[in-house]
Amino acid sequence: MILVFGGTSETAGLAMALAQSGHPVLVSTATDAPLDVGVHPAIRRRCGRLDRDGIVALIVAESIRVVVDGSHPYALQLHASVAAASQRAQVPCFRYQRQMTAIAEEEGICFVADHFAAAALAVKFAVPVLLTIGSRQLDPYVELLKKHHIPLYARVLPYCESEQLCERAGLPVESRIVGRGPFSETENRNLIRNKKIGLLVTKDSGIRGGVVEKISAARRENCQVIVVRRPSVAPGFCQVFEDVGQLVAGVSRSLFLDVIRLENGRSV
Repeated sequence: MILVFGGTSETAGLAMALAQSGHPVLVSTATDAPLDVGVHPAIRRRCGRLDRDGIVALIVAESIRVVVDGSHPYALQLHASVAAASQRAQVPCFRYQRQMTAIAEEEGICFVADHFAAAALAVKFAVPVLLTIGSRQLDPYVELLKKHHIPLYARVLPYCESEQLCERAGLPVESRIVGRGPFSETENRNLIRNKKIGLLVTKDSGIRGGVVEKISAARRENCQVIVVRRPSVAPGFCQVFEDVGQLVAGVSRSLFLDVIRLENGRSV
């Protein structure tokens, strides 16, 4: 059994590729929000957040032989927990990382290391701000921009968890733009224009994350952009792949070597 941590638009393709190569797959997601995990007899899904000990318990209970972390590139805590749990359970762990977007730092586009730096820089622009970073990192933006009386909007997913996080951060209902992407360039342009946005904040979530459409829309609407750089991959993974086919080959090779080790152990 292969344990796949999913939750992104790549989850279905990743699970299907592994299942079609002859491996049973258990997809783990933090919530039960609607998500395509692939349609195949060998694919199952479980829901609920897990810490390191919870992941270890799951590995043991489901007789997991390989772990694949295919979660969002900015899910730092989960990456660390998955890698640590896999090491503790002594099973190989691979990371599937969507490709970064080829964005160059140029006029109108600024890169920062984290959300605190992005919020501090956003204040200096002193224009209405649109956050397209999800709902987990709202706090520094809400706190700083409210203090400086700068209009702030955030595009968030239409789920209870997102609503709760907005409430916790103090983001008013009228500042929440609820929807699930990907959003086209036209949709982004209309939003920027309608809300009179002067600054868009995004993460480098890759092509599948709609970054290209956001930046293109911002450019055409003369809107500034702040990009929060993608964090480096957490240590502890056997290999990191950006191609699904290469990942499947790596997983298959690992399982094959595991079988060889078991057979050699029996023959001793």
